[in-house]
Amino acid sequence: MAFDDLQNLYRQVILESAMHPHHYGHLEKFTHKIHLKNPTCGDSLDLEVLLKDGKVKNLAFSGQGCTISKASASLMTDVVMNKSCEEIKRTVLAFSDMVTGKEGFDEETLGDALLLEGVKDFPARIKCATLAWKGIYQAIEEGEK
Repeated sequence: MAFDDLQNLYRQVILESAMHPHHYGHLEKFTHKIHLKNPTCGDSLDLEVLLKDGKVKNLAFSGQGCTISKASASLMTDVVMNKSCEEIKRTVLAFSDMVTGKEGFDEETLGDALLLEGVKDFPARIKCATLAWKGIYQAIEEGEK
């Protein structure tokens, strides 16, 4: 597959994730609700999380955001579902390392979120990409208190 074809595939997956996000909406039952804002871009997301037995049993997000923040939130929900809180913390840190261009991040934990690696070349979009990830990290920290 040519490099341009691969880039186009990545763009299509990101656009699809933003236009038809997974886990978009609200939960009937949740243990944590986190409101997230990125004043730079205008993103405003709410993350509802059901933590049970040290795992994310369900989660959903809602709100308005740019393509990158919505796609990233959608991909994040798929990646963290049914993982332990410790696994999720490691995954969030790996995601942060990836989008900020750090070497040696754990690729295996990121799943399809690897498609957002190109964000590292657009520093203004890093906050958009990490918004929902920071939210799930915050929910887990609150759950551990």
